[in-house]
Amino acid sequence: MAQQRDDDQEHGPNGFSAARRALMQGTGLGAALSLLGGPGGAGGLIGTAQAAEAAFPSHKKWRIVFVNHVTTNPFFVPTQYGIQDACSLLSMDYQWTGSATSDAGEMVRAVNSAIAAKADAIAVPIVDPTAFDKPIQAALDAGIPVFAYNADAPRGKKNPRLAYIGQDLYLSGYQMGERIVSLVDSGMVALFIATPGQLNIQPRLDGASDAIKKSGKKIDVQTVATGATVNEELSKIKSFYLGHQDLKGMFAVDAGSTQGVAQVMKESNLPSKGVHGGGFDLLPTTIQLIHEGFLDFTIDQQPYVQGFYTVMQAFVFLSSGGLVGPADTNTGLKFVTKETVEPYLNTSTRFEGKTTKPQIVPMRGAIRS
Repeated sequence: MAQQRDDDQEHGPNGFSAARRALMQGTGLGAALSLLGGPGGAGGLIGTAQAAEAAFPSHKKWRIVFVNHVTTNPFFVPTQYGIQDACSLLSMDYQWTGSATSDAGEMVRAVNSAIAAKADAIAVPIVDPTAFDKPIQAALDAGIPVFAYNADAPRGKKNPRLAYIGQDLYLSGYQMGERIVSLVDSGMVALFIATPGQLNIQPRLDGASDAIKKSGKKIDVQTVATGATVNEELSKIKSFYLGHQDLKGMFAVDAGSTQGVAQVMKESNLPSKGVHGGGFDLLPTTIQLIHEGFLDFTIDQQPYVQGFYTVMQAFVFLSSGGLVGPADTNTGLKFVTKETVEPYLNTSTRFEGKTTKPQIVPMRGAIRS
């Protein structure tokens, strides 16, 4: 999906536009730092280099290569901030590479290039059921630990990666399906998916479909492929709605399609016609339109920690010589609704990719699970 920015992001303070472009184009850590103008590294944590030196013996500045399936997707801006902050904390380097269009072959070539360049660790979303088996095994045979993040091998299929850091995708889709059933009693419901079959989003679609089917309600599920760019997605969603104006719900399993659903819901004022909508992730337009009442919910999968925890696991594995084994890490599932959207709307943090500035965000009242 192509990158999309709101005006406040494009022209925001502190050089955010230039810094974001550098991130999404794979600019190295040093260059990104010069753009951000931040002291100490990657806009990261105060005193992190000294803290790392105090906590651990001196070590090689390990380099972890993050291969990605949509390198210019704004969803992964907070992921890269998480990578930066963990690298700053632990005195590591990283590279951001892969495919801009979910091309598994291009991603495999990036993994092979990382092996040839003798990376110290590799992280890759396993978006294809078989394409990554051999290259991941080749990396492990070369002594390079490999971690899956954001997307993992299908349930029941063994992939040699050491650990998965990301959301339980099927479960998140299933819970979305349960939420759909609570909103819609009967009629047509459209489920939009950017790239059918890819393992970062297909399990969500499967889970949602299963939950709707299990409910026994007379809901007619229509699956619609929207494409790999934000503009494509919006166009496909508009076209589907215009041809099916009797539908009762529009829901999506990826960030770009969710934003498109929200935009169509607003343009046609669908809530006033009894139509419900929802989806995944925290693109600014999605958050704003939840606040305005045009979307029922979105699901936060915490992309920041998908980067941060992956670097942490690689560091512990490398520093312990492999004695401390990696562990699968579920980065969570949190429904964001009109009642809970305010902190997302009014707080700009690196954790959501809205600012370059590192900060400690004060707690606000009771903690909601």
